[in-house]
Formats: sequence, C-alpha cells, structure tokens
Amino acid sequence: MSEEKHHHHLFHHKKDDEQPAGGEYGYSETVATEVVTTGENEYERYKKEEKEHKHKQHLGEAGAIAAGAFALYEKHEAKKDPEHAHRHKITEEIAATAAVGAGGYAFHEHHEKKKDHKDAEEASGEKKHHHLFG
Repeated sequence: MSEEKHHHHLFHHKKDDEQPAGGEYGYSETVATEVVTTGENEYERYKKEEKEHKHKQHLGEAGAIAAGAFALYEKHEAKKDPEHAHRHKITEEIAATAAVGAGGYAFHEHHEKKKDHKDAEEASGEKKHHHLFG
C-alpha cells in the first residue's frame, strides 16, 4: 500500500519526470495571504484582547496577594521558630520577590488593557473623551 504524502512547503520541487527541458528546476512559490479586517471585526478583536488582559491582570493581582501573604506568614514563622529562622527568612525574601514580580506583571497587563481599550475606541469611530484631569 503505497500512499503519496503531500508536504506543503514554501518552495515545491517538481518530480524528475515533470522537469522542464533546458535544465530548469521549476520551483513554484506558495504565497500566504492575510486578510486585514476593519470596522466591527477590528473593534471586536480589540475588545477581546482587552478582556484577556483584564483577566491576566487579575491573575497577576491574585498572585501578588498570595505571594505577599506567604511572605508575611514566613516572617511570622521566623519569629516563632528561632531554630529555623534563617530558612524562614530566605523563604520570606523569595516570596516577597515573587510578590513584586506578580505585581509588576499585573501593572504591565493593566497598561496593555488600557492600550487595547483606546484602540477599540479608535476602531469603533467613537469620539475621544477629553478629560480635564487625566
């Protein structure tokens, strides 16, 4: 049972028996076309991205809260268990670093959300709101 396998690549080689005369190798180029949408589809895409960034922002905030709470717990354990205080202090520092990192991630996602919100407003053609402060 021999089945021919078809591979899709950027350049396709012609088989030897299909090779044109004159020594040409006969490459053919496959071109991918990207459809650029405007209007409502673009607005919906920005709103979807905004929603995704909001979700990721909330995950970052939750991570920052959890890591911060664990850092406080380890600080308490360092005081309560002087025999293993050094280990608890190291774990506290690691948890505090994780909390700062998660907070930074939440901050980043907040700004991505704001950017997508602005892009969605521009895509929908809404008027820009001019605020007095901010």
